[in-house]
Amino acid sequence: MTSSSQIAVRELPLFPLPEVVLFPGRPLPLHIFEFRYRIMMNTILESDRRFGVLLFDPVRKEVSNIGCCAEIVQYERLPDDRMKMLTLGQQRFRVLEYVREKPYKVGLVEWIEDRPPQQDLRPLATEVEQLLQDVVRLSAKLTDQRIELPENIPNLPTELSYWVASNLYGVAIEQQMLLEMQDTASRLEREIEILTSTRNHLAARTVLKDTFN
Repeated sequence: MTSSSQIAVRELPLFPLPEVVLFPGRPLPLHIFEFRYRIMMNTILESDRRFGVLLFDPVRKEVSNIGCCAEIVQYERLPDDRMKMLTLGQQRFRVLEYVREKPYKVGLVEWIEDRPPQQDLRPLATEVEQLLQDVVRLSAKLTDQRIELPENIPNLPTELSYWVASNLYGVAIEQQMLLEMQDTASRLEREIEILTSTRNHLAARTVLKDTFN
């Protein structure tokens, strides 16, 4: 094993969560109350404040083997040794094997990154941004509310692809597929499909609203 690959593989405490897929650069607030995870967080706070978040499927009782590392950026201790914390997504990883199961899972993981792009990604990123604007505009029209996109949306294609994926609602399996992709162009293309479908659905509903109002 070369020294570079030794750096890329490490042991990581793992936190499986239902319906939660964490992406690099995205915040994840947590309320820690279960005993084994209180032990885990207290241990992590004494080291590098990092742990892995993995999607848990409660129906199949399966844990995904690709997740995202989270770093604790702030925390507050509550009564009964519970904790509230804010974590931030770092790099993605693949679980190679489980080193320990009790009191919490620890895995040997390798970091994964998107492959270098083979094309200019800016046109795809621009299309995603335009679709986001359309979806927000139509949502505002449907609900008669003022809705605006946050000002801090990333403009770099890879970071934008993570931002969009993290803001999809109620589709954890789809989010997991986007997390596992190692090609930014493919991720953006899939998000264009999702956003186009959403926009068309909203557009059809606004037509009906205008017709019957």
